[in-house]
Amino acid sequence: MWQLLYDELKDRNFMIVAVAEESRGADQARQWIEQAKPAYWCLVDTDHRVADLYGMVNVPQSVWIDEAGRIVRPAETAGSTDHFRRMDLTTRTMSPEDQAARLAARKAYLDAVKEWVLTGRHALPPDAARRSQPRITDDIARAHAHFRLGTWLRHHGKAEEGDHHLAEASRLHPDSWNIWRQAADLQEVGKASGPEFWARVQALGDKPYYPPPDLPGVGR
Repeated sequence: MWQLLYDELKDRNFMIVAVAEESRGADQARQWIEQAKPAYWCLVDTDHRVADLYGMVNVPQSVWIDEAGRIVRPAETAGSTDHFRRMDLTTRTMSPEDQAARLAARKAYLDAVKEWVLTGRHALPPDAARRSQPRITDDIARAHAHFRLGTWLRHHGKAEEGDHHLAEASRLHPDSWNIWRQAADLQEVGKASGPEFWARVQALGDKPYYPPPDLPGVGR
């Protein structure tokens, strides 16, 4: 979907920068990037520094930055919805209605990006953008430090000690699915999408997994 948007807007001083957060190493993400053959920029962030700097807690999230380098929309869900939570876990399928609603929300998000590029609409004034910026608390800052230390220890053969720091990172920043999911993948392939993931999603109750951005037509 991003390639189509880029193809349409690339002559409008527009660039997409896709960042894969992958602490298992760049090769884990490179295969997917090479298969997609995107024409826009694709980076691999093995330290999750982008999430740390911009307050990202899940994927996909995006930040809108104008030509002056100013953030006009801080980190927000980029076209995904919570319809997947009603998925049949046996068949891994969604109802036609939920699929259609998810696709409609994705299109609405891409249309909003396009409208911003062409007209400037949906960009937040500086004060509103500043208020919307995710707040980095002391606990969140410590969580990212524990996360980086935990991944470093794991890469250097100290899995037990590393897992202790990864668990502490999730405890300090429980809203970060990026931290939890990456730690799960480091510990066991497939764990991040297995029963523990679904139990964690179900435990959210009425709280959204993908908080919808405040944009027309982009709902849950």
